[in-house]
Amino acid sequence: MQSPEFNPPPRYDDQPDLGDIKINHNVIAGIVRLAALQVNGVAGVGGGIVDGIGEIFTKKEADHRGVRVNESENGEYDIEVRLIVAYGSEIGQTAYEVQVDVRKQVMAMTGKEVRKVDVIIEGVRLPGEKPGTDDELWPTQQATD
Repeated sequence: MQSPEFNPPPRYDDQPDLGDIKINHNVIAGIVRLAALQVNGVAGVGGGIVDGIGEIFTKKEADHRGVRVNESENGEYDIEVRLIVAYGSEIGQTAYEVQVDVRKQVMAMTGKEVRKVDVIIEGVRLPGEKPGTDDELWPTQQATD
């Protein structure tokens, strides 16, 4: 399914005489994360408490939290990205812009088709709120007796 507004570059991995070119899914996740963070209204990607616990047990790199990449048999990507939006942003418009920008950037950098980009809104961040303030596992104040 080609987007009418974007034509991907030629696929350089279709050169069987030269060998295979494979792109690690962590690289794709990094592209997705950077593209999403460029969209106005996106305050963060992933980073919820579930991702933090998952990182402890699976040793996932923090750069790829909140992004899941699956590749079909014919080399097309299905992407899921979890966002924190800025308070006051129009959520539907922000999510749509993330879908378009992520798809465009992944296709431009990899030459592969993106079948879908699912956006899951994980939360809303207030202006001036630091990332991770709602994800604290331990209170910052000492207990008093």
